[in-house]
Amino acid sequence: MAEHTPRRDQPRLRPAPLLFEPAEAASDPEHFFDLESIEDPRALLERATELTLAFRAAADRAVEFQAMAAAQLADPRRFDRLTTADIAERAEWTEDYAKKMVEFGRDLMRGGEGPGHVDPV
Repeated sequence: MAEHTPRRDQPRLRPAPLLFEPAEAASDPEHFFDLESIEDPRALLERATELTLAFRAAADRAVEFQAMAAAQLADPRRFDRLTTADIAERAEWTEDYAKKMVEFGRDLMRGGEGPGHVDPV
C-alpha cells in the first residue's frame, strides 16, 4: 500500500457508493460498476476516480481492522494467544510484517500515533 493510512485525527474520506452489481452483470468480464457504459470521458474519469478513492479508503480501513485483530490475537493476556508466526500464517503475511501489524494494531487501540508509532508499510 503506497498511500498513508488515515488516522483518528484526520477526517475520513466518504467513499463513493459501491453500487450493487446484478449477477448477470458481474458474470460479464467486461462489466465493472457500469463504467463501460459511460461514454463521456469527463464523466468516466469522475466515476472511475470516485471508485478508486472508495476502494482505497476501504482497503485502508480493512488494514486497520487487520492490525487491531492481529494485536488482539497476540495479546499476552489471552490464554489462546497466537504467536506472530501463527498470525502470519493465517493472514498470509511474512512474520516480520505480522510483527509490524501487531504493533500498528496496538498503537491504533491505544488511540493514535505516539512516539512508538509503527506504520505497517
